[in-house]
Amino acid sequence: MIDLSVQKIRIAFEKGNDILKGVTFDINTGEHVGILGRNGAGKTTLFRIISGDLTSDEGVVVTAPGKRVGVLSQLPVYPNGYTGEDVLRQAQRRIERMGEDMDRLAEKMAAGDDSGDTLRAYDRLSAEFLRLGGYELERFRDIVANGLGIPERQREQEYAQLSGGEKTRLNLARLILEDTDILLLDEPTNHLDMSASEWLEDYIGRFKGTVLTISHDRYFLDKTVSRIIEIVDGMPEFYSGNYSFYLVEKQRRYEEKLRQYEKQEAKIAQLQRAADDLHLWAFMGADKLHKRAFSMEKRIEKLRTTDRPKQEARMKSRFGETEFRGDEVLVARGVTKAFGNKRILKETELLIEPHESIALIGDNGTGKSTLVKMIMGEEAADTGFIRLGPAVRAAYLPQTVTFADENLTVLETMMAEAKCTQQEARDRLAAFLFRGESVFTCVSDLSGGERSRLKLCMLMKSDINLLILDEPTNHLDAASREWIEEALSDYTEALLFVSHDRWFISRFATRIWAMANGELRDYRMGYEEYMAYLERQRQLAQTTAPRTEKPKKEQKKSPVERDKSAARIEREIAQIEKKVAENESNQEAASTDYQRLMELTEEHRELSEKLEELYAAWEEASE
Repeated sequence: MIDLSVQKIRIAFEKGNDILKGVTFDINTGEHVGILGRNGAGKTTLFRIISGDLTSDEGVVVTAPGKRVGVLSQLPVYPNGYTGEDVLRQAQRRIERMGEDMDRLAEKMAAGDDSGDTLRAYDRLSAEFLRLGGYELERFRDIVANGLGIPERQREQEYAQLSGGEKTRLNLARLILEDTDILLLDEPTNHLDMSASEWLEDYIGRFKGTVLTISHDRYFLDKTVSRIIEIVDGMPEFYSGNYSFYLVEKQRRYEEKLRQYEKQEAKIAQLQRAADDLHLWAFMGADKLHKRAFSMEKRIEKLRTTDRPKQEARMKSRFGETEFRGDEVLVARGVTKAFGNKRILKETELLIEPHESIALIGDNGTGKSTLVKMIMGEEAADTGFIRLGPAVRAAYLPQTVTFADENLTVLETMMAEAKCTQQEARDRLAAFLFRGESVFTCVSDLSGGERSRLKLCMLMKSDINLLILDEPTNHLDAASREWIEEALSDYTEALLFVSHDRWFISRFATRIWAMANGELRDYRMGYEEYMAYLERQRQLAQTTAPRTEKPKKEQKKSPVERDKSAARIEREIAQIEKKVAENESNQEAASTDYQRLMELTEEHRELSEKLEELYAAWEEASE
């Protein structure tokens, strides 16, 4: 069954410059699909059209009848005074209204309305209310908020006072709590730490509805989608697999198109030489050969069916490095750090040796960036010391990139900070895709990804043997992330990086520093081994947990003992039947008290189950 049908969607924000050029595809019920494309390709525009927030110039979007669409894209505006808890409760407002409708119907029935329509309406609402978890709304809110790392203080705080990342988490939680059949997620992991991303992956893996995800988080895509739609030049290209499959298949398709193009060009070149020879012979007296040459040239034009396939422009540069001589790149002894009552680091010992690649990981707020700033001398330790080796030359890419003079152009900034000539600056900038007029863009107008790219351009000239990166892929699209990985692949000296990008961590980390609760734990292993180790520890904890002793197998009873057992069970049955009768009497008395009625209904269900067990036990004892 098709949940979503997108048919011939065309839209342009400038006349004659279509962003989407007739996009058509269908999404089946339960499919989890990744939407890819370079920045500006029209992915978010497509989401806005699907959600009804934007009207296309041509084409239609058809959603299956009765299916509800939820979208995480732009941050909504809530009334003044709204708290985080109000945002979460709003997601459940529809279910709460169902409960209110049930209350009104219960009051009508208590007043003597026993018509079929009223009873059927109550039964229908009651079943739907139960299906949607209407009796456990608060518990569901707590589960989702805790899974996404939303603490109690954020739920109590005014929404308007929260940061962009905190608002994103809240709205993602709101979307999950809503009774939604089709989820549209636009960069859902952008402001999530690793544990929250893992929780969201698990949730989407169990979600039975349809999911469309725009994301630069390649690890997340690999875990959550089974199909890829890439928007290329305003049109969709389809891949029947996850992100890893997409990478391999995209390269295979490119190589196949290149072979077909080269084969076509070779054939054209052969025919062109033959046509040129025919023209030459015609000039030498065989006039009739001109006609054959012209016919051959028409055939050549028909053969020119495809242009040379293109790949996205890639940045071409490598990190400079200088060989390190010595045993210690960085040493830390007895380091502690606290901000007020919040302890960032307890007594910590660190050692970085040459050629190591260390990933510093942990939830948001654990102090990863603070530790990096302490290493770079931007923050002081409360006790202890951090010392770089005497031959160490360090380079640092901070999470938030700033420049000395934000009013200078890209070219002027490069010349001023790298102390190079205009031609040298332009050559280096071109390798980082700052070409043509873009070098005259004011630094203050650059996006986060462009600022990181410019800073990296400056770092890569230096001969360095300790490279420190704080969230290097945070503002980069997939192509730029692949480029920085390619640039790092040839870097062999010491590397320390903070990242939530598990694809990046998995590729480069040979050692993990995990920060939590003021402690830094050192794991001398890669990311996949680290995750496998944690899983083994969880399983070990479960197997070594104290277990309740299994009841011994009951010995076969004698006929006299069986008679006594049957009599005992009969007495228990009589007691339970008496409680059931009392419960039914109480239900009649509480017919107008909805809350009490629900409690008595649950009690009646438990008593009935117990009664069935006793009946079965009595039959067994009586045989």
